[in-house]
Amino acid sequence: MLPFTRPSIDDAERQAVSEVLASGWLASGPRVEALEQGLEDYLGGGVSVRVFSSATGALEAALLASGVGPGDEVIVPAMSFVATANVVVRFGAIPVFVDVDLVSRNLVIENVERALTPRTRALLPVHFAGRGVDLAALYALAEYHDLRVIEDAAQAIGTAVEGRRVGASGNPVCFSFHPNKNMTTIEGGALASNDAALIRRIERIRFHGIERGADGAMDVPEWGGKMNLPDVGAAIGLVQLSRLDGFNARRRQLARRYIERLPNHPALLLPADVPGHSWHMFCVCIDYEMLGTTRAELQQRLQERGIGTGIHYPAMHLFSLYRGYGYAPGDFPVAERIGEQTLTLPLFPAMTDHDVDRVCNALEALLTTEVEA
Repeated sequence: MLPFTRPSIDDAERQAVSEVLASGWLASGPRVEALEQGLEDYLGGGVSVRVFSSATGALEAALLASGVGPGDEVIVPAMSFVATANVVVRFGAIPVFVDVDLVSRNLVIENVERALTPRTRALLPVHFAGRGVDLAALYALAEYHDLRVIEDAAQAIGTAVEGRRVGASGNPVCFSFHPNKNMTTIEGGALASNDAALIRRIERIRFHGIERGADGAMDVPEWGGKMNLPDVGAAIGLVQLSRLDGFNARRRQLARRYIERLPNHPALLLPADVPGHSWHMFCVCIDYEMLGTTRAELQQRLQERGIGTGIHYPAMHLFSLYRGYGYAPGDFPVAERIGEQTLTLPLFPAMTDHDVDRVCNALEALLTTEVEA
């Protein structure tokens, strides 16, 4: 069975975990510090990095540290994993959805401009599937309107925009190290920022609001959560980080093979390869209605051929929670089309060229069969 994703774990990661277990220091400690330094070196730009137990925690901390609160509006793309909007609701703020581009699935700057109101406090772009957002235009808009940009780079570790790694600039940028991401710490995430004051506040929020003076005395000046990453996860992350560029290079090779081998079919819409893409996922759109079938039926036929697939993602504004904010079908037609047609094909570094060819051949056969039927 070929799953749509699988983490690349081998003896080096197992040895790193064994060493942490033998050390007796299992919570946040020297491996966490080493991973933070390693990520700072990897991203460049002089940013500081703090790791978290999840990217969701990093986003929550970023919003809280940015002063986002009840009644504030945060602009969010309608196409993303639901955590992107849920973290906004967590602080009583209002997610304001905008439609996305059909091919990149990233937010469109003109849609962001139209969604601005006097209550807009922050912009929360998503680098979908590892394809970078047009950051120059977004930051120019934010600067003009005095808005905070909080980048959801959960899917974009190793992505570059105009030759610069996502996270090397910007304030702040949040990454995920979930097992299905380009590198993993089992569960985990990170926040990168070039703002020293923001980083100090992030450190407090990450761990119970605690602040220590030069003499070691403890104070709690504000609320904080429990979002720290254990050393066991950080030890895995250190090994994964050393392999990340190789992982991403292989992902690019596999994605390009998909683009070359998948059929030119009117019911099939492919993603585009662009410089700097880290290819976290390979998501296509399929017009199931044109084929006279359903996504579930097509997935079942691929499953019977030993090929697993995913759905990334339903349009967020159509979930019950967000319909309660007044959103309805028809509000964001591109995100809705993606949500109805999306299919995630297998993509992970251990795949072979033959695996890609197998998926392409199976999909081509099914597309042809459905059309003829």
